[in-house]
Amino acid sequence: MIPALLRRLGQTLLVLFGVSVLVFAVFFATPGADPTARIAGRNASPQIMEKVRREYGFDRALPVQYATMMKKLFITRDLASYADRGELVVPQIEQAAPVTACLVCGAAFIWVSASIIMGTLAAAFRDTWVDRTLMLAGLVGISIPVFWLGQVTNLITQSRYHDTWLFSWVPGLGYVPFSEDPGGWFRALVIPWIVLAVMFIGIYSRVLRADLVALAGEDFMRTARAKGLSPTRVMLRHGLRTALVTFVSLFGLDFAQLVGGGALLTEVVFGLPGVGRLTYRALTNLDLPVIMATVMYSAIFVVVANAVVDMVYLLLDPRVRDAR
Repeated sequence: MIPALLRRLGQTLLVLFGVSVLVFAVFFATPGADPTARIAGRNASPQIMEKVRREYGFDRALPVQYATMMKKLFITRDLASYADRGELVVPQIEQAAPVTACLVCGAAFIWVSASIIMGTLAAAFRDTWVDRTLMLAGLVGISIPVFWLGQVTNLITQSRYHDTWLFSWVPGLGYVPFSEDPGGWFRALVIPWIVLAVMFIGIYSRVLRADLVALAGEDFMRTARAKGLSPTRVMLRHGLRTALVTFVSLFGLDFAQLVGGGALLTEVVFGLPGVGRLTYRALTNLDLPVIMATVMYSAIFVVVANAVVDMVYLLLDPRVRDAR
């Protein structure tokens, strides 16, 4: 198992290097484009242009430019946004990351718990009204756009019925740090959690139900039933554990892309100052350093999450260990 982990770690480092080169090439090594003007922003003075060119080494060879950019991102962490009055980029991401992490972790807890319950119940009561009702509800959740559901939720809880007893507890749009007010933190995030989780509940419950139904005819499941184990124990102890291999794969990818900025629409709709909203603001202002930094950190997080998922595979499925 140790050689497999070391091999996967080496592959991860190689992929991270490739991602960093690709992101740098897309943003700063495009033929016919001046990266100095991109970083300096609109209507930059000649003094600012010269300062950016000298600071980032754009008058030197591409490998030097790449090394300088990676140093500013990951070592000295002094990459500056000239479109935002010289604000440092990395501290902005560090300030936004906890908001996104709180949003995604809470939503993930809801969608994982709800989808396991729905998928298992649907498989246990296959081809009954319970199965059809749960899968129909999942299909409805998949079909509803996040931004539309968020706007409708805001219309109900923030405007139409905010003064009623049912939604009077809902605070205004924005984020409340947990360290300042745990109760306010929960109230500010509980509705965004549900809105973000709805689509994933539908996807994950349907995937889990399909896997459990497919596994019902496998030899190890028939053997477990032949030993006299109860249907509930067979489903939960044998079927669910095997079906979770696919579940973990989906979760790792979705969780990583959401933390990396995939929750942008939810953050914008609910006024949460997370990584997604930071990226949205940077795209609106064509703030290249912020865009590049968020893309780079997001890509790294996705690659690392993939590596973690592969390592979890080694623990969940012995066949993967043997194959490696």
